Amino acid sequence: MTDLDVRVTTEPGGDAEDELRSLMRWLHDDEELSRRVRGRLGAARGPRPGEMGTGFDLLQLAIGTAVSGGSLAVSVLQWRDSRRRAPELTLRSGEMEVRIPRGAAGDPETLRRIAALLDEPQEPGGDDRTA
Repeated sequence: MTDLDVRVTTEPGGDAEDELRSLMRWLHDDEELSRRVRGRLGAARGPRPGEMGTGFDLLQLAIGTAVSGGSLAVSVLQWRDSRRRAPELTLRSGEMEVRIPRGAAGDPETLRRIAALLDEPQEPGGDDRTA
């Protein structure tokens, strides 16, 4: 089982929680992934003094061992491309991170980086990557 944290950065006025809920529904509706990927929304940080709460800004995915990184990468990029205003995505597994800026295309190199994030064993020290 692999754990993957997904964060989205929206344009001003955008709703990160809404985008994450949309991604979670997309993955649930994907026949190949629906039984092998479980997700839950969370907050990256707790509320600061004087705040009522921060809302959900993190999607935590538990990915079964039968899921290929490539399949999940394709599905996530298809979801992003389906959005009217594609958000920036940050995917993190262990110490390894892949950031996909708003303007980045779903090209083969981006797919390779996401698949590597999910398929490669995590080693201490980590690696940060940007698409």
